Amino acid sequence: MIDAHVHADTRPYEDFEKMAVAGVEKAVSCAHDPLRMSTSDVVLDHINRIMENDTKRAAENGLKLYAAVGIHPRSISKDWERVLHELPALLEKENVVAVGEIGLETTSDIEKEVLKKQLKLADELNMKVVVHTPRKNKSEVAKVTASILEDMIDPSLVQLDHIDSSIVDMAVEHDWNLGMTVQPLKVSPDEAVSMLREYGVDRFVLDSDMSSSPSDPLSVPKTVHKMKLAGFTAREIQMVSHSNAAEFYGI
Repeated sequence: MIDAHVHADTRPYEDFEKMAVAGVEKAVSCAHDPLRMSTSDVVLDHINRIMENDTKRAAENGLKLYAAVGIHPRSISKDWERVLHELPALLEKENVVAVGEIGLETTSDIEKEVLKKQLKLADELNMKVVVHTPRKNKSEVAKVTASILEDMIDPSLVQLDHIDSSIVDMAVEHDWNLGMTVQPLKVSPDEAVSMLREYGVDRFVLDSDMSSSPSDPLSVPKTVHKMKLAGFTAREIQMVSHSNAAEFYGI
């Protein structure tokens, strides 16, 4: 299995062992806002930790960790343009597979500007992007995000993440990869199974988004178990738990 969106820097060493024992072989750790991201140095140090320290911690437990790097909408420092300047070099690193996670939290003007500049960079570099949708006002913010994505980037490069019942109808109308975050307070394994039964498995990927919020590092294996009990075929389960993510990220 592949967990298509995690935040490894917030998790204890033992969680990686749990994931590996349960059959999660690979995961993608995305940049986010673990601290008050007051300066570009903090943002860049956070990104470096994902690529170096967390990759090592995961590997010691048999979990291959890849990185997505970028400016999260809650991580926009006053000197954010320095981070943007450093991104091309960071994206060339061996274990970096995407720009992310990026997106909108409140649709402020600065969020839109930072998102558009990162999308422009990703489109120019033909680099995949992991796009955030927020917990609050998800539907309204996702519509603004979708409009920007349509104007700025090839849809084959996009994974719109944290899909739930409030935005799935909109999301499936586009040619994006669709990240279904199975996490307490977001989507339960049973809810994920219901959505996959209704909308199919094409382009959907499962992820835990495990972070400092209520999380379950085993949410992908647990959803796979629920899919087995619900009668999904081995191929369907393989698509959402491995091959869709593997193809999108090139891992």
